[in-house]
Order: sequence, then C-alpha cells, then structure tokens
Amino acid sequence: MAKISPVSIKYMVYANFIAEGALEKPDVIGALFGQTEGLLGTDLEMRDLQKEGKIGRIEVDLERENKKTTGMIKIPTALDKSETTLIAAAVETIERIGPSDAQIEVEKIEDVR
Repeated sequence: MAKISPVSIKYMVYANFIAEGALEKPDVIGALFGQTEGLLGTDLEMRDLQKEGKIGRIEVDLERENKKTTGMIKIPTALDKSETTLIAAAVETIERIGPSDAQIEVEKIEDVR
C-alpha cells in the first residue's frame, strides 16, 4: 500500500461517529472502505485512491462507554476540493459499522496546505 507524503496532503476530513455497539478500529476502517465501494464510480474508489497515494492513512480515535462507541475519523487527501467533498459525503452515507447501527457526521474539511 502506498503512503502519502505529509507534504502532499491538501485537505483533512474530520468526521465524528456514534455507534450502538462496542467497536474496534478495524471495524470502522472496514466500513469506510466496504460501504463506500461502488458509490462514487471507479474514479473515486477509496481503496484505489489509497493505493495511488491520493488518500493517506485513515486515523480512528474511539471511546467506549457501556455499549456505545463514539469517535473521530481523520482522512487525509491529496485530491482537489470537489473530490474531497464527494469522499466526505460518501462517508456520511454509512449507517452500519460492523454489527452496529451507526451515524457518521462530517465535522469539517480543513485545508492543511
């Protein structure tokens, strides 16, 4: 898998999520790749974009309380603003993470150049 250079990152997508069950980081990342697959066409497949170095390493910070999981997702991109916005919109369509119902809301898209 290709890594993205911190110098080439243009935008950072910040998204919050709430899930009804206890989750791990691989559950969240799997949902991002799996549930956005085919949504935006072949040009904006997240797996391919990551292999090409246009999306960097996705970071997930999560906290568990009782049977709920909340957290923050950070997606660095080297795409232009409109493509980054489409990726962020696709992420918001995710309704399940692992076996749990979930809601993802994009907090902001930051220009990090």
